[in-house]
Amino acid sequence: MGTAGLLMIALAACSGSGGGGSMSAVPPVSSPASTAPTTPAPAPTQADPVKRALAKLSVEEKVGQLFMPVVYGTAADSVSGENQARYGVQTPAKVIDRYHLGGVILFPANVKSVDQVVRLTNGMQKAAGLPLLISTDQENGPVSRMSALMTPFPGAYRIGATKDVKVSRAVAKATGEELRALGVNLDFAPVADVNIDPRNPVIGKRAFGNRPAEVSKMVAAAVKGFEDAGVAATAKHFPGHGDTHVDSHTGLPVIDHTRAQWKRLDAPPFKAAIGAGVDAIMSAHIVFPKLDPSGDPATLSKPILTGLLRQELGFDGVISTDALNMAGVREKYGDGEVAVRAVLAGADLLLMPYDLRKAYDAVLSAAKSGRISERRLDQSVTRLLTLKQARGLLNEPPVASAKEAAQVVGSAAHRKLAASVP
Repeated sequence: MGTAGLLMIALAACSGSGGGGSMSAVPPVSSPASTAPTTPAPAPTQADPVKRALAKLSVEEKVGQLFMPVVYGTAADSVSGENQARYGVQTPAKVIDRYHLGGVILFPANVKSVDQVVRLTNGMQKAAGLPLLISTDQENGPVSRMSALMTPFPGAYRIGATKDVKVSRAVAKATGEELRALGVNLDFAPVADVNIDPRNPVIGKRAFGNRPAEVSKMVAAAVKGFEDAGVAATAKHFPGHGDTHVDSHTGLPVIDHTRAQWKRLDAPPFKAAIGAGVDAIMSAHIVFPKLDPSGDPATLSKPILTGLLRQELGFDGVISTDALNMAGVREKYGDGEVAVRAVLAGADLLLMPYDLRKAYDAVLSAAKSGRISERRLDQSVTRLLTLKQARGLLNEPPVASAKEAAQVVGSAAHRKLAASVP
């Protein structure tokens, strides 16, 4: 069970509604003769911060919680023509407010210095109605969005070559510590793909290796390392992007594995990530005919996201789409419909829509018409809020410290760790 599922059980136990765990949820039994006054149990929405937060949200705010776009600028109040052109408002803070965003993702253009990133993340959190999931792609190695600031840790391929799970966990922990110090609380890492096809143009050395058992061990260790640092981890790209020679940024790959081959080759690292308590799993924009013959990519496939990932593998955390601005997913249905179909397939977090206005309006319209049921929308928002609660975001707005960040980011201990990896 993932972190989100464990938290929901714990919260249910605290509110007297049952659940597992080592602490009993049963109060002491008074004797019949006792006249001591009793305190009524709090209503579920009072006892459970997730339910309490959900109950306060309008449908417009619930829809906004699903979205995680790019914002442009290096400060929350940066005026940007790009923001104006894409979102109809000029600053990151106004984008967050206009669309009731649940999260944002940072790219190198948002990153200039440690102090600046801390001010940016704090400013965006201040602008949000509910605390944000602030994410980035810091896989280390080829994909490292924060490389201008952070310790240059080796990528997954080099870590996998060590065969040492302690190295994988330590590097993930150190990466997470630096991200958290900067105000980033969700990393789109580790890559859980098995790099089966040596011609693979999009995964390659981003993967820990080409053997499912070895990749599984490294992925599980990395998930634990991010957990050690208090940063949410994301295993990607489900159901497995390792055996393709087409880049889903520019085309739509097709993987011809049978279901038996998928279970043997692609599934093990994702199962290992789930077993390690991974917070989120990212879908892949790939067609997998033996898992779903519809021709739709996994991001839009209910048989894959809900059938395989939720029901068969038992994942109860956040399902994120891969970037919705990629050609592999957006060309068939368009930028509004693709977001709706991703939610109907089982996705919770809609990452980087090409046209946020179209995507937001389409999901809101589908929610108001009942095409996306209230129950389905609440499921996704609950998972996202549960993740925020697990990361300590719901109780009070998080505030990063520039002084602490300066001590953590690029520290001597982290540079020594990076240098120790062969």
